[in-house]
Amino acid sequence: MHKLFDLFFVSSNNHKYQEAKKILDSFGIRLGFIKSSLEEIQSNSLKEIALCKAKDAFSKCKKPLIIEDDGIFINSLNGFPGPYSSYVFKTIGNKGILNLLKQNRTAKFVSIITYCDKKILQSFDAKLDGSISKNIQGKGWGYDPVFIPNNSKKTFAELNNKNELSHRYKALKKFSKWYLHK
Repeated sequence: MHKLFDLFFVSSNNHKYQEAKKILDSFGIRLGFIKSSLEEIQSNSLKEIALCKAKDAFSKCKKPLIIEDDGIFINSLNGFPGPYSSYVFKTIGNKGILNLLKQNRTAKFVSIITYCDKKILQSFDAKLDGSISKNIQGKGWGYDPVFIPNNSKKTFAELNNKNELSHRYKALKKFSKWYLHK
């Protein structure tokens, strides 16, 4: 019998799943979705958070899976919000971030994809350098309307090809290479 999915994406964020599914489809990997809130430890390390979330997800569904954790790191704010990006977005949003910034607007987005099955726990990370716009541009989700990747004049929210260059794409590409040859 043919498997419907190769593995599952576990998250409470449907936007992340939709992006991951499109990206992994391009590598021939069929991704299912399990909507679940996962334990998120407080840590300064995205990798540590991702490993904990992957273990929690596997304990709940007992299927091969990936989770993604990411953060936006703003240079003039000493890397803030970093691993606290989700909380900061929920509390002050993009307008609050824009209000914190003066001259130096350089930033990077970091993504960690963590795979987990019965035997393997493996992470893949990637980053994308860019800057924070001076105002909200476009109608994307999360920090997409304020993050401008290097070599672009548009925010993620305004780009048609975000899934071909994002931090998430780069991490999923590394994962795919490993997964298809493991």
